[in-house]
Amino acid sequence: MLVELRDALCFACSTDFWRMAVLWTLSLLLSYLQLLTKTLFSRKPIASYPRCSPSSPPPSTSTTKTRLPVCIITGATSGLGAAAAYSLSMEGFFVVLVGRSSNLLSEVMTDIKRRNDNARLKSFQVDLSSFASILKFKSSFEQWLLDSDLHSSVQLLINNAGILATSFRSTAEGFDQMMGINYLGAFSFTKVLLPLLENSPVPSRIVNVTSFTHRTVSSIQVDKETISGKLFSRCKRYPCARIYEYSKLCLLLFSYELHRQFGVTGRSCSVSIIAVDPGVVKTNIMREVPTCLRYVAFLVLNLLGLLQSPESGARSVVDAALAPPEISGVYFFGGNGRTVNSSARSYETKLAKELWAASCDLFLELQLAFKDSAS
Repeated sequence: MLVELRDALCFACSTDFWRMAVLWTLSLLLSYLQLLTKTLFSRKPIASYPRCSPSSPPPSTSTTKTRLPVCIITGATSGLGAAAAYSLSMEGFFVVLVGRSSNLLSEVMTDIKRRNDNARLKSFQVDLSSFASILKFKSSFEQWLLDSDLHSSVQLLINNAGILATSFRSTAEGFDQMMGINYLGAFSFTKVLLPLLENSPVPSRIVNVTSFTHRTVSSIQVDKETISGKLFSRCKRYPCARIYEYSKLCLLLFSYELHRQFGVTGRSCSVSIIAVDPGVVKTNIMREVPTCLRYVAFLVLNLLGLLQSPESGARSVVDAALAPPEISGVYFFGGNGRTVNSSARSYETKLAKELWAASCDLFLELQLAFKDSAS
């Protein structure tokens, strides 16, 4: 008890705590203020996109059985990911759940099956902080598609996995674990699955779950040392709040850059990219924050009416997933298919291109290292 109290006091005296308590709250309120301002004062009605029924790939000539669209959700072992998986199973998707714990994946699948007898589900144990684990998933997933007589494509990818670590932990590749999961993992996972998304005979979509915390980033570097998180390992005190904000801004820059690339190249298969901010959701992402501080934070947010259940938060994710296929490059926030503007920095094209180049360099290095180790 004394140790826990000491840790709580120590964390409460840190700059990370005050960033989270003050700047994060202000960033969240700014997003809600945008919604209110657009609703009350804008001449144009606020952009709100209706949900559309998902399109299914056509059956092969060898079968007349209707095929379900395939959806992959990372971070599906609890919270937002599990809630979104259930909702999308109700919408008619064949939902592929991806997570680090096989036991938790089994529990989530059992719970979804209990509530939806018709749910079509598959799970894969994947560590998104490990490049080798991501490549292993790709191989296993493609074999599963083949064995299941499913079309060799993906219709929906939701990059939801994320952590808030309060101390530096290294991945197998020597990267910071929080950056490895929150950004590099999502980037690498998307890169290896892009051929399957592009191969879809119906419009496909990538939904990246980001956060209002990206608004607090005042300056940003996008070199390989920073996006791998190696730079942060040399800090005297691990700047957990800053790294979390940074990872979410990187994910947003990546979303907009990928949207621009698909729009410019005019590729034959339509792949849309949407960023979504579910707001504050009561999940276990803050499990490393001292218990008493976490309890107080949830209590205050609940009193302010800002705290949502996973089921409520997942509605924004499902809104983005089911928005009309031509919608791309937007930032969903506030539920009911509504969008707002993200931070001015997130729209900097030059910064996004630099991030893309550095991320691709790291991705290539990881590929070469994996091939060398395999041989």
